[in-house]
Amino acid sequence: MDSDTPSTATLDCLRQLIGFDTTSRNSNLALIDWAGALLEGHGAKLRRAYNTDRTKANLFATFGEGPGGIVLSGHTDVVPTNGQPWTSDPFKAEVRDGRLYGRGACDMKGFIGVVLGHAAQFAAAPLRTPIHIALSYDEEVGCLGIPVLLDELAIAGIKPDGCVVGEPTDMQVVTAHKGGRVYRCKVHGRAAHSSLTPQGLNAIEYAARVITFIQDLAWREEDQGLRVDGFGVPYTTISTNIINGGNGRNIIPAECEFFFDYRYVPGVEADSFINTIRAYVAEHVEPRMKARFPDAGVTLERMSDVPALDAKEQDSITVLAKSLLRPHASAKVSYGTEGGFFQRSGTPTIICGPGSIEQAHKADEYVDLSQLQQCEQFMDKLVQRLSTNTPRCKPGPPPGRSRRPGLRHAKS
Repeated sequence: MDSDTPSTATLDCLRQLIGFDTTSRNSNLALIDWAGALLEGHGAKLRRAYNTDRTKANLFATFGEGPGGIVLSGHTDVVPTNGQPWTSDPFKAEVRDGRLYGRGACDMKGFIGVVLGHAAQFAAAPLRTPIHIALSYDEEVGCLGIPVLLDELAIAGIKPDGCVVGEPTDMQVVTAHKGGRVYRCKVHGRAAHSSLTPQGLNAIEYAARVITFIQDLAWREEDQGLRVDGFGVPYTTISTNIINGGNGRNIIPAECEFFFDYRYVPGVEADSFINTIRAYVAEHVEPRMKARFPDAGVTLERMSDVPALDAKEQDSITVLAKSLLRPHASAKVSYGTEGGFFQRSGTPTIICGPGSIEQAHKADEYVDLSQLQQCEQFMDKLVQRLSTNTPRCKPGPPPGRSRRPGLRHAKS
């Protein structure tokens, strides 16, 4: 077998995974049932946690006994393929030119395929600490599934020692990523004919005032905000990304709605920006609106919240992961992952998986076969390290800081 060729087990699992259309708008239960049957067939203990209407599920599988353990985590949903110029069926894995193509190949069914392909090895190993597998739903639409999974683990009293989230990092250890929040702002005014502007209240114009204030905050962060080395964009960013309003060229618009997000660096208080925006609205926007029409106003609603990840170099999971890889350097990324949720729940976490984020969400998404093979080597070494015949890896002093830049590409 070629040294860059992954095992048949990995490729078979990855083909099965890509064959499930788990676009976030769809159920993931068929994939979860298949994965659960495979893992349970190798002796894993399973837990499922569902969304409210039980159309989607998280799966948590455990090999081995005892407290603690290492979690290998991945999300099962993928982004849509609509309108993308694929040259092959996105839900049928195809290998060509040293790459495996298919929706989710790198983001992030490639990692899950390697993990599931190692089920027999996990089952046979004399593990002194458990290996857990976590498969979640709806990461791509705001990380909706992972809080449900973590709540279930807390109720069950399961407290892992560390977690590896297998987002595509070219098999480089990522120790930090930005946090992210998305908000919807609704501005309610009053309609009128545009020739009678005093009888109306222009929702678009008041929305523009809020948007301008948000842009001022963004400029402030760019000029004066906290800088964190290692990120491609080393400061917090804020942007308005969607806006809708008005229903006629000669009608004063009564409604306007826009969405904005901010990606904040570790060390920044996530509530500080929205609190500042709310204060501006309460002090400078709504009083003027309500003075004319008491029922006018502005509402701000949080749509998603992804906490930042800021792993320490001396964390045992960081030391362990870096000891299993070459090179040892770690990186930081601007996109968000479920890693921040694990860390917030008390589990030290790093990000490391096969493939490049540059290929995620695109037509003809692929993962290099060599990356899958490197991930397999990582899993092989992890099993050896966690087995009874191998000395335990203890945290040591922090390794020297890397001068390499962070991974610069955004995962939306």
